[in-house]
Amino acid sequence: MGLEFFGIDPETNEEGSPTVWADLDQRRLVIQSDTATGAVLVEVGETEWVAGHKPGVPAHESVISIPARMIPFIRKACDAIERAGLQDPAPGDEELGRASGDA
Repeated sequence: MGLEFFGIDPETNEEGSPTVWADLDQRRLVIQSDTATGAVLVEVGETEWVAGHKPGVPAHESVISIPARMIPFIRKACDAIERAGLQDPAPGDEELGRASGDA
């Protein structure tokens, strides 16, 4: 896997911080950030966001919270992934735009 670094939270301290990478080989956005907790996690886990889609967060997925100041890094990483050929499905993806966990 070839990760390309795009940015770290400019307000970071020396221990952990939101970080954005792009995995150009797999055409995926990779983000490290705070794990969502409390009311946010409850709302995400209990809401049927798409009709017929089972509510809840599967064990293999995580809900993270990303500060708005990270948006410029996310945009740059998304642009790089598109340039890497997002118009073609990435290895292992059967449908373009398929959300993680969707069948």
